[in-house]
Amino acid sequence: MIDLQVRDDSGDVVAHASGFEWTQELIDLEPAEFPMLAGLCAYLDTIFNQRQIPLLLAELDRLPATLIPDPARREIRRLAAVVEQGQHLYLWFCGD
Repeated sequence: MIDLQVRDDSGDVVAHASGFEWTQELIDLEPAEFPMLAGLCAYLDTIFNQRQIPLLLAELDRLPATLIPDPARREIRRLAAVVEQGQHLYLWFCGD
């Protein structure tokens, strides 16, 4: 399971959401086509800053619908908006 959090630059969680299950299809993403999403790992935390959020969302738009369920996509977008509207905030994909 990958959980989602928005943290400030001191590491405090300011927003969070349930994430999504890690699948082989996500592991197999082509890094050249999905460089942001291909960097996710089930066992590590992956962090996106405000400048990376538009790239992440563009990849999410192109990602086949079956790879990340709609409820998780909505949560990613919601938390991405929190990052974009704030200052010194980061979107964390938290692995196990």
